[in-house]
Amino acid sequence: MNLLDEPWLPVRLHDGQQQWITPQQLSDPGIVAFDACRADFNGALAQFAIGLLQTCTPVAGAGDWRALLKTPPDAATLAQWFEPHRAAFEFEGGDARFMQDFELRARDAEPNGIGGLLIETPGENAIKNNSDHFVKRGRVDGLCPHCAALALFTLQTNAPSGGAGHRTGLRGGGPLTTLLLASSSPAAPAPLWQTLWLNVLGQQAFLAGGVEPGMEAPQRSFPWLGAQAAIQKEKGDISPLQVHPAHVFWAMPRRIRLDMEATGTGTCDLCGRESQRLIRQYVTRNYGLNYKGAWLHPLSPYYEGKEGKLPLHPQPDGLGYRHWLAWVLGMHSDRRRVQAATVVSHFLLQHRIEQKTGIALRLWAFGYDMDNAKARCWYDATVPLYHLGDCGMAEQKALREDVSDWLAGAELTAGYLRGAVKDAWFSADARGDFGFIDATFWSRTEAGFYRLLRERIEDLRDSKGGDAIACTEAWRRQLRMAALQLFDTELIGAGPIERQNPARIATAHKQLSRNLDGPKLREALGLPQPVKAGAPAA
Repeated sequence: MNLLDEPWLPVRLHDGQQQWITPQQLSDPGIVAFDACRADFNGALAQFAIGLLQTCTPVAGAGDWRALLKTPPDAATLAQWFEPHRAAFEFEGGDARFMQDFELRARDAEPNGIGGLLIETPGENAIKNNSDHFVKRGRVDGLCPHCAALALFTLQTNAPSGGAGHRTGLRGGGPLTTLLLASSSPAAPAPLWQTLWLNVLGQQAFLAGGVEPGMEAPQRSFPWLGAQAAIQKEKGDISPLQVHPAHVFWAMPRRIRLDMEATGTGTCDLCGRESQRLIRQYVTRNYGLNYKGAWLHPLSPYYEGKEGKLPLHPQPDGLGYRHWLAWVLGMHSDRRRVQAATVVSHFLLQHRIEQKTGIALRLWAFGYDMDNAKARCWYDATVPLYHLGDCGMAEQKALREDVSDWLAGAELTAGYLRGAVKDAWFSADARGDFGFIDATFWSRTEAGFYRLLRERIEDLRDSKGGDAIACTEAWRRQLRMAALQLFDTELIGAGPIERQNPARIATAHKQLSRNLDGPKLREALGLPQPVKAGAPAA
């Protein structure tokens, strides 16, 4: 089975029907989204398709790229692009198999149940300790080849920690992925092709750093095409200089081999379709490719850490508007420096790009929140861009400064609210997880943030400039109102009066009001301090 010819990609058509297609059909305008049985599979499918197009496209410049965004290549053209890499997408038989170890064989290790390919499946330690309370063992015993290929690619792409020598992925375990998303409506859904192509760079931009001599060999892009020792020394590691730039899409940290002999007929436990070759087990060994060094994946944002640039990962507090700036424009403050994903920053560098393409955009962010080998949650969110691509660099810089102040003020207000609630509830310092207070505050202020953001972007885009201070002052009032309302009516005021301490509540409320009207919040927001009565004007 070759994955370039096999209809293994589940998609949704514009009329809502589900269909399985080959990669050559990705440009069909009737296809509007991937439609797998799991959310993490949909994220993996998007990365697979983008990686395939990025690796194979001959398009070099921005002009040709824009032409294909509006008028996509037909299936024959895509087949022509993919043909030179056909050997990399064989899924069974022979030595080289898609995303599987070149040297490993089914007889070389004890088999694992095929459900182990799913990231949330309980590990050996959880089963031994009988701690698989919420995600039970034995839910998946057989996968059709299509779902097995999807599960394998999803695992290799997200690769969390799996014990001694079982490597994490090129971006660590459970990376955050941010993609440009062609905005659509139920009446006129955007073709899937637009979303995919928006995240593919022209070869001039993708290979801007050049390709090291000797890195054109197929195995330097697709590591399963040969023995691991050919690109990584024993007990060594692998850096970006040792492979082709396209390797970032095809990283293979886990040594896995599916057992294609011990198969049978039955129903796939994921997609529910009948299969003549239900795959039930695989073998694995540790010490796969060990990714070290300055890797920069074009689909992920990075932050400045002590060890250099490190990829962002979802955290237990979820995804929300507090991340908008980091994902879209990056953050350049003294406290935190974040670089937006390459595909996002490259797109926004092109002046009036949304106007030129006629496509409105959103940003799609997704990924696993991992606690080492344990998957705590899958997060998936989209955020608006409000035609930010039509703003120039100066306007984007001004917006970055404004939103940075807004978020700093919101963080400070959330801290004030959290402290006030604790003081109202407890007479001394209280320990515990008070994250729900922050989560409630961020949720309550989200709609107001996006209203102001849209107004600010429209002013900057239309060269009106607008009054940035007035906009920030409006945001300060929203923060103040939200904090006081939450304290009065939902967090403290909603409790039984006989179980409360009115004096403590009054003191906490007074301090909260003082903080919300105080100079620190205005300073965090970048607002001028009010002139005291009788003081000379500056």
